Amino acid sequence: MEATEYIWMDGELVPWADAQVHVLTHGLHYGTGVFEGIRAYETENGAAIFRLTDHMERLARSAKAIGLPLDYSVDELVKVSKELLSANGLTSGYLRPIVFFGTGAMGLDPAGADVKVVIASWEWGAYLGDEGVENGIRVAVSSWRRIGQGAFMPNAKVTGGYVNSVLAKTAAVRGGYDEAILLNDQNVVAEGSGENLFVVRDGVVYTPPTSTGALDGITQDSVRTMLIDAGHDVQEATITRTDLYYADELFFTGTAAEVTPVREVDDRAVGTGKPGPITRKAQEMFMDAVTGRDERYSDWLEYA
Repeated sequence: MEATEYIWMDGELVPWADAQVHVLTHGLHYGTGVFEGIRAYETENGAAIFRLTDHMERLARSAKAIGLPLDYSVDELVKVSKELLSANGLTSGYLRPIVFFGTGAMGLDPAGADVKVVIASWEWGAYLGDEGVENGIRVAVSSWRRIGQGAFMPNAKVTGGYVNSVLAKTAAVRGGYDEAILLNDQNVVAEGSGENLFVVRDGVVYTPPTSTGALDGITQDSVRTMLIDAGHDVQEATITRTDLYYADELFFTGTAAEVTPVREVDDRAVGTGKPGPITRKAQEMFMDAVTGRDERYSDWLEYA
């Protein structure tokens, strides 16, 4: 990660190196925070932030879900994000808003702690690598189960919940894979460690519903919408581990991952072992949308 000039903290632009918090921050000890990942793309009309308002609305929902007061409106956070991108001179890049309980309380009850609101931005390339985007990645089904609805809120982007994802991701990488797929406690597919999953079989595209523990992904929704517009049959469905092995195509979607093909699961080739035609179509349509080349989706772009 390369430092940019500023990070926005609690209403002001702060030099990158000075954007610090106290060691007794509640969110540091207990994971009591929420966050988003948002990308901006270079277009002919300048830097365009993809579905910025939708991301900030999800941030607000996540904060509400864990009882975290957010004193800034979605419109204010959208405005600040655009200003920060411009202040850092970025024509493309990544935005990371995060809201968390700060100091003033210790112990599981955060009552009395202040609330910190921060947005950072920096340049970030392909999350799973350029090679992975082009030729597909190798994944493993994780031995770690996706956190369940009875113990957490997997559809909220809560910082503490991502320890589950870290365990799955690091285990997969140590095993020689690029990424992990997590099953839930009913042994059906939920998602990747930080991505939604699409499965293609016999021309039909399937993706797990949020009830499995999958995040209600914004990139997932975008890709689903575009594939339907292109005439594909896209369905939410329960997906088993065996379905992964029978798939003709698999691909991940996410703000960081964008649209990344999966060429191998548990040492088994997916389809021909190369990205398939629907995956390639999803990649093409997504990049045309985020860079402004496809005007049908111009409402998804918010210019800095």
